[in-house]
Amino acid sequence: MSAPLPFSGPAPARRPATPVTPSATSGGVSPLDLAPVLPVVVVEDAADAVPLARALVAGGLPAIEVTLRTAAAPDAIRAVAAEVPEAVVGAGTVLTPEQVHDAVGAGARFLVSPGWTERLLGAMRASGVPFLAGVSTASEVMALLEHGVREMKFFPAGPSGGPAYLKALAGPLPQARFCPTGGVAPQNAPEYLALPNVGCVGGSWMVPEDAVAAGDWARVERLAREAAALGTRTGSGADHG
Repeated sequence: MSAPLPFSGPAPARRPATPVTPSATSGGVSPLDLAPVLPVVVVEDAADAVPLARALVAGGLPAIEVTLRTAAAPDAIRAVAAEVPEAVVGAGTVLTPEQVHDAVGAGARFLVSPGWTERLLGAMRASGVPFLAGVSTASEVMALLEHGVREMKFFPAGPSGGPAYLKALAGPLPQARFCPTGGVAPQNAPEYLALPNVGCVGGSWMVPEDAVAAGDWARVERLAREAAALGTRTGSGADHG
């Protein structure tokens, strides 16, 4: 795999989910460009990973962030990567360079972190896959831009100012594009998605714990389909997803 390139490209512009183009970060596809919603999935039992991923993909959400919050997460990523090729599985809650290495080794095709340090950023950039480093302030955004990184996770989105804050950032920092996560729900997702500097939103409402525990994959697929449709109801962002 060739060495990853710094984030680069035009100022934020809403792009259609299909066809997708390679991420400016590396040879992969940016999770910002796959669908309007990025499911944030906590897998307690790796046996649930494949049917869960298939339900999300069937509902129109091909990018899936499996958080590294459980012991089952690496096996879940490995299973989805091997058995659900139409899914783009990534690792979330990436906190250390060691987790970067292990997640990519398991088959993660993108990485998401709630924040960043110089050491973690170096490991994510060297990984060869797209990544979203977390930010919540203008200074953090500016620091990543100095590193050539233009695609970021805005977290926690709600407590950090929500759509109004991101709208304010778009003026002085139009280069940055975001996936707001944390406090995002079907009720406010369209407001985020209407912003020119938002590529997608992250959330877990389409994978409720009771549905996963019951193996109710039909319900997960229905909720995923409803989430995917949010990208068509955002006014200026109607061409996304």
